[in-house]
Amino acid sequence: MATSTSTPRGTLSLAATLLTATIALYMALVAFGNITDFGTNQQFVRHVLAMDTTFKDEDLMWRAVTSQGLQDAAYVGIIVWETLAALVLIYGSWLWARRDERRARQWSTYGLLMVMLLFGAGFIAIGGEWFSMWQSKSWNGLDAATRIFLFSGVVLIVNQLSARRADTPAS
Repeated sequence: MATSTSTPRGTLSLAATLLTATIALYMALVAFGNITDFGTNQQFVRHVLAMDTTFKDEDLMWRAVTSQGLQDAAYVGIIVWETLAALVLIYGSWLWARRDERRARQWSTYGLLMVMLLFGAGFIAIGGEWFSMWQSKSWNGLDAATRIFLFSGVVLIVNQLSARRADTPAS
């Protein structure tokens, strides 16, 4: 009977690999789309920050950012963050594929937290609440942001579950 020097890949490790790679692909496509079709989501960011399609409540409108320079700077910042998150997740996926689980988990966690911060703090909290994006029928990205935030959270949990299993001593 032949023995192998490598250990078989566990199902949680495989799940972490594939799910991390899925988020990496998604973020890479989002960043690529925003770079190559700059104007489409630029308009989205401009309208959300300007709050021009909200209820225009006088008590909230002081929050509006109407400077196109500031709006565009925010959009470029979002694209840079998306690109960095994609690169970190691609590296994490590569480490998972190489079975370097400790570093894969570390880098994947960084990338997933970057995604969750962007979609959770950036789009849901700041865009949705501070800039009242929820009031807009035309420029409301809360459903998409929530979907990606939750999916990234599930992938983060799978990444961390595989750590618990790897750290558990064999009986």
